[in-house]
Amino acid sequence: MLQVDIDPNSGFCAGVIRAITTAEENLAQGGRLYSLGDIVHNDAELERLGKQGLASLDLEDLSEIVGAKGEKLLIRAHGEPPATYRIAGEKGFEIIDCTCPVVLKLQKSIRETWQDIQDRGDGGQIVIFGRVGHAEVLGLAGQIDGNAIVVESIQALGDAIKDGHIDLNKRIEIFSQTTKDPVEYKELCTWLRNAMLRTTGADEESFDNAGMLSVHNTICSQVATRHSKLARFASSHSIIIFVSGKASSNGKVLCNLCRSNNIRTYHIDSVQELNEIWFRPDDHVGVCGATSTPKWLLDDVAAHIEKFCL
Repeated sequence: MLQVDIDPNSGFCAGVIRAITTAEENLAQGGRLYSLGDIVHNDAELERLGKQGLASLDLEDLSEIVGAKGEKLLIRAHGEPPATYRIAGEKGFEIIDCTCPVVLKLQKSIRETWQDIQDRGDGGQIVIFGRVGHAEVLGLAGQIDGNAIVVESIQALGDAIKDGHIDLNKRIEIFSQTTKDPVEYKELCTWLRNAMLRTTGADEESFDNAGMLSVHNTICSQVATRHSKLARFASSHSIIIFVSGKASSNGKVLCNLCRSNNIRTYHIDSVQELNEIWFRPDDHVGVCGATSTPKWLLDDVAAHIEKFCL
């Protein structure tokens, strides 16, 4: 008989919960509330909040607004660069800052590290492992006026070295987007270290003593532990239904993780995408999702799958 389990570790992360709770509290007071960018990469949740009065603006919308005195603008968990706060303030918005505390800490670390590089004057470089164009990454790079090299993979890192954007003979400080795969980050940092050792010709002890490469552990601990737990969840079920918005960076990473542990992994963003032919009568189904997937949607998907048994 078909069984359905919901992953107890899936669903909103603490940062997203904080942002949505804050939005709901403000919406309950009446009036309008704007979010700079989608508060979460999930269409169903955006529709739910939209019915309560939440509207999304993008940076182009923000720049075109003439005056917004008395209007509220929510900064989502991804965070924003300093320039965004300045523009919103000049427009007259009341800013409600819901940047995730983990992201705020990372932003501060990048600013301080860049200041140290300037003080040293040794031409040190900041590299960020993250998705090019992602809101969090834009906010991180914006902390230092774009003076960071963003790479999405080992191949992109190699290309940046070949193009001369990264100099392996100079100090490198590397950070990661908070929602990246910790295993992939470790592999990329190991590759970079080995490439620097080959280029500089230094032995490992002198290389480390010189501080040529500083790897900053900036992946959210909640996200990092979720990877190992989700891998076990995926491998312990016969089929996985992964629920998240298709635009979610974290969703893509976690879905690929599930698929690497269970070839029968299907990525959906709503119950309408479920297909009964995917399931076998004796399947043990696992339903899971990204940090942007609401718990109510996971429950809804599980309930729809259980109806296939009736």
